[in-house]
Amino acid sequence: MKFSAFGKKFTSESGILNLMEDLGNALANPDSRNMIMMGGGNPAHIPEIEDIIRQRLIDISQDTHELQQFIGVYDTPQGEKAFRQSLASLLSKEFGWPLTEDHIALTNGSQSAFFMLFNLLAGEQEQGSRKHILFPMAPEYIGYADAGLSKDCFKACKPEIELIGEHQFKYRVDFDALSINEDTAAICVSRPTNPTGNVVTDEEVQRLDELAKQHQIPLIIDGAYGTPFPDIIFSEATPIWNDNIILCLSLSKFGLPAARTGIVIAKPEIVQAISNVNAILSLATNSIGARLALPLVESGDILKLSREVIKPFYQARCDLAIKQLESDLSGLPVRVHKPEGAMFLWLWCKDLPIDSQAFYERLKEKGLIVVPGHYFFPGMENEDWAHKNECIRINYSQSPEHVQQGLTLICDELKALYKA
Repeated sequence: MKFSAFGKKFTSESGILNLMEDLGNALANPDSRNMIMMGGGNPAHIPEIEDIIRQRLIDISQDTHELQQFIGVYDTPQGEKAFRQSLASLLSKEFGWPLTEDHIALTNGSQSAFFMLFNLLAGEQEQGSRKHILFPMAPEYIGYADAGLSKDCFKACKPEIELIGEHQFKYRVDFDALSINEDTAAICVSRPTNPTGNVVTDEEVQRLDELAKQHQIPLIIDGAYGTPFPDIIFSEATPIWNDNIILCLSLSKFGLPAARTGIVIAKPEIVQAISNVNAILSLATNSIGARLALPLVESGDILKLSREVIKPFYQARCDLAIKQLESDLSGLPVRVHKPEGAMFLWLWCKDLPIDSQAFYERLKEKGLIVVPGHYFFPGMENEDWAHKNECIRINYSQSPEHVQQGLTLICDELKALYKA
């Protein structure tokens, strides 16, 4: 069968496809119970959150009207109205943002939100020119890399690298290296960043916002792990929105990944465009996540639970992992990105004798799944930079016992490689 250009692009190899297939195959393997899964982005199962969701499901099942709204009624292409109204009210009250329901659109997960946004803004223009999305600092989220319909949809800049102590480092935006011109459609940054756990500082966000306004392009902030919810941020980070910012949130890392609920907060013109594309691609958005979370948004408990339950949970898991790494990596030329948020550790194995893909395969043979780092550099595919092949991403959200075993295995393999 001959596919179109679209078909060839979306059926060819991609980082996000390889990641999800590999994880699925590992779990389907009869020996998967012995695999240590530290590769995917699935959030942890937090008992306090699951108890709240369980009770909400019971309440819905016992109310005929609620049940019909939950599973038996199409929402508008813009998403569940009561949820959008309540979220706009909550964010306006908490942060003073001048929001209404017309500033919010829901999507079937954040991945689809970014597919729509990137292709609404970048790619071939009516006059025949091409525009791109600028990532001011790589590495960035693996799921961005193949989301553009046009060639060269993304450009990215190398970061400044600040060395911290013996075993940590931090990426910072190199503003002198940013190249913004008439071909730049938007600036996009995740906060905190998947895969590194880096949190772009308030000052960096302010400078990016100013640059975007100067060039009359939007600043897209991916807050799937960030503020105001689920607030998996361990450093200082002020929530920010204005009508030049497109803020993307999600219910996945709050504990509802299977509900596939992405949230786009933007000026009404952008929200209407998202709604129009939703209608064509999906007819309507998924109601389940919005209906499950509605009482938490109405009461403001979504913010309280994020601050008092979700953030401390991941902070404790992170602290355990960092403590072990700093002990086990002693004497090795390996650094971990300063953990400032999300649920990942990003290891930089300087001058690694093999590339990150080979290291990943070696760990998989030993029963550990991580993610090789070269997938996380969208917009830099043709750039020759050894750093891209010296990093791996680790998810520390699994049980402390499994994380401890996985980190021990990683460190043992690194010691063997560097001694060889």
